[in-house]
Amino acid sequence: MSAPGPELPTPLPDTPEAAKARRRRSLVIAFTLGAFVILVFIVTIVRMGGHVVDKAPI
Repeated sequence: MSAPGPELPTPLPDTPEAAKARRRRSLVIAFTLGAFVILVFIVTIVRMGGHVVDKAPI
């Protein structure tokens, strides 16, 4: 059998300040990702312009 791996460090206790900071960071990441998705959608629509109507089957 193989030898056991190195011991994992014990995690630090979770303080209310750390939980609040983690939540704030997660919200910033979520809003940034949402803004990026909206930006890509808008850029796609603008680049397509009126060509969507031109290529529609009649």
